Amino acid sequence: MILLSEEVFDSCNDVNYVLTGKLSQDALENAFSTVRAQGNNSHPSSVPTARVSSLKNCEDDNAQYLLCENATTFKDATINTNNVQINVVEQFLKDLNTVQTNDVEMQAERYVPWFHALVPEDVKPPNIIIIMADDMGFDDVSFRGNNEFLTPNIDALAYHGKILQRLYAPPMCTPSRSSLLTGLYPIHTGTQHFVLVNEEPWSILANLNHTLPKVLQRHGYSTNLVGKWHMGMGRREYTPTYNGFDYHYGYWGAFVDYYRRTCKMPTNSSMGYDFRRNLDLECPEPGSYVTDLLTSEAERIIMENSASKKPLFLLVSHMATHAANDDDPLQAPDEEIEKFGYIKDEKKRIYAAMASKLDESVGRIVKALDRAQMLKNSIVLFFSDNGAPSVGLYHNSGSNWPLKGQKNSPWEGALRVPGAIWSPLLANQGTIFQPIIYMADWLPTLAAAANIKMNSSLDGLNMWPDLLVSDTANHKVEKDREIVHMLDDIWNLTSYMKGRYKYVRGTTIGGIYDSVLLQRDPLTKDPRSLKYEEAIQTSEVSQSLRKFDRKPLTSLEIRKLRAGAAVKCPSGSKQTPCNATTEECLYDIRQDPCEQNNLAPLPEYGNVLKELRKSVERLRRKALPPKTGGSQWSYDPGYHDCTWSNFLEDKPTETMLQCSYDTLPC
Repeated sequence: MILLSEEVFDSCNDVNYVLTGKLSQDALENAFSTVRAQGNNSHPSSVPTARVSSLKNCEDDNAQYLLCENATTFKDATINTNNVQINVVEQFLKDLNTVQTNDVEMQAERYVPWFHALVPEDVKPPNIIIIMADDMGFDDVSFRGNNEFLTPNIDALAYHGKILQRLYAPPMCTPSRSSLLTGLYPIHTGTQHFVLVNEEPWSILANLNHTLPKVLQRHGYSTNLVGKWHMGMGRREYTPTYNGFDYHYGYWGAFVDYYRRTCKMPTNSSMGYDFRRNLDLECPEPGSYVTDLLTSEAERIIMENSASKKPLFLLVSHMATHAANDDDPLQAPDEEIEKFGYIKDEKKRIYAAMASKLDESVGRIVKALDRAQMLKNSIVLFFSDNGAPSVGLYHNSGSNWPLKGQKNSPWEGALRVPGAIWSPLLANQGTIFQPIIYMADWLPTLAAAANIKMNSSLDGLNMWPDLLVSDTANHKVEKDREIVHMLDDIWNLTSYMKGRYKYVRGTTIGGIYDSVLLQRDPLTKDPRSLKYEEAIQTSEVSQSLRKFDRKPLTSLEIRKLRAGAAVKCPSGSKQTPCNATTEECLYDIRQDPCEQNNLAPLPEYGNVLKELRKSVERLRRKALPPKTGGSQWSYDPGYHDCTWSNFLEDKPTETMLQCSYDTLPC
């Protein structure tokens, strides 16, 4: 396959490289004859005589590239056939970032779509593995500087890959998952008001054919969901295996007890059992911890898929670190809790153990990918669905410091989440990805990574070109990028961001969460933090990924990345707070990530406010009605053998059972 782009010919003299696909030596020579002819016809002095050079250390001798005569030698040509074009284009794009053509800087992203056309058609698309935490706070990963407890595997994934410095998500579980799966804002799926309560009769994905699992399934992926669904369960057609997933192991509703896999919603519903393998009830061994169950299932799927010709899509949607039922909200194995005996507060000690088991899961999953020899062609993502609920309903003692607010609020502590991406396909590994990225972006982004063209209209953006080539210092500022964080006409609440400005009007729960709610004690330190770099380098993730490093992950690099990932609130200036219950709030979120200085009263920002109000009204007119309410007595687990079921289809029993931990099917 050959792509001969005039854009490339025109820039050949400046950037030194013309690329081809997977060609034989004769085909390469013929191709470059065409390059010379076409180039000389239009620019007789600009395109030099070419020579053909083969990649060294390549497993496929036919994978080659063309160089202009003044080309320099490539470093680190390739480590496997699938990465040939990636590594060549990596150098190509680096050069494009530095040359001048017609006095206009050539941006690398112009060439990324061109380079994707060069990938041979017989190359297997990348495996896509997403590990999603539930209610994990911004400061609950140690790569941002938290030393109270460490997350060495998550940190290693970030340091070997890229830290997603400005990753945003909707502020609650259901809207966040709907954005991930659909590429749409919650206002376009009817999830903008609240989470889906288990007994509500809605399907969030009804009539949506371009969801992430469906798109990947149609393009030959094995699609697997392990863990939480929370997109509706009233009918079988609402559940995962009717919505693009070939397989599901986990629970349909909002959360479960970590050991007994039950859920009692904060309504008047009964307690119900909720754990399934596809449509069937699943009864693991008594005493099994749900984080371990989900991790073991993910490992099994990876190993079974290693011999498959199908690429793997695996979404591990963890329960951790969400709270369980109100009667026993924070749960972890005793031996794990004992590791954090230095933390005096019992809730924080248990939470640290819950986060530690989640971190262990990340290590085990990456190690399984390594054992299955799948890492060489994989994309691994880690992020939380929203910020932590530090206090209040189902609080878990997570920390969003230094950001204010928490889950189910319009502030950065609810919306800005920890995240990291790793893949051998990425250039500039071991850097901080600075551009804004939003949960809805993952559908078009991962589709692009799999070379899938999306024809549907989405709210999310394709960030794959930026992820491929960005580094810590070099990134574009998207002046007009907008994100609808919250637009809820039931609560009269707006949280909207466009470019550098964020607009907030209204808040939740009377504003009681509108501050920094929890900061970890800087004097309480994980003993491992004394040798932090060693803890990272000896983690399972680091040991699995280091073989793909383009440069060693040294202790110095770890310290630099950790310092760069820390978010600091501006200090030394007078703060102008905003009461969102009574006034409009406007922040320059790039300069003021902690939302300390309200710009709305200042006359010079009048036009900015006017523009943001206008944008909000435009979006409000297109919003769908929220899917909320509608539950009936017959949907209660007490009428369905104490299980959360397909209650719109399954006939209720004549009498209501009194459900408890002792009356469940497992």
